[in-house]
Amino acid sequence: MNKTVLPTIDNLSHKWYVIDAEGQRLGRLATEVATILRGKNKPTFTPHMDTGDFVIIINAEKIEVTGRKREQKLYRRHSGRPGGMKEETFEKLQVRLPERIVESAVRGMLPKNSLGRKLFTKLKVYAGPSHPHAAQQPETLVINTIPAGAN
Repeated sequence: MNKTVLPTIDNLSHKWYVIDAEGQRLGRLATEVATILRGKNKPTFTPHMDTGDFVIIINAEKIEVTGRKREQKLYRRHSGRPGGMKEETFEKLQVRLPERIVESAVRGMLPKNSLGRKLFTKLKVYAGPSHPHAAQQPETLVINTIPAGAN
């Protein structure tokens, strides 16, 4: 009789990948990153386990969106106090905190449970072209999405 083999903590290996977000579309990049974080691109994928890899995204300030999302897309946060709702457009948030845009897009594509919260800690986003994770020897990963200017 065949048995299903489950990966164990001992035989799991987590790689590090660097992805350049310059000229990439936000949603298409976020789906690829969420797949890598979740581990769905590996043959050892198990839905209830963390089998994914670490992802470093650089140049988050140069991410692109199509249409009029630059002026119309809103990001909301709440302080928890009465009247504490803050709204900000994509354009203003990209100037102030470009990392938050990519993080919120990827977080929305991860499971809404303790596993999703654990997977989200494996995402590192930086506004500029440099990152402090050289010691992990990350591989450069090229996401093959359609460039933003090729509508």
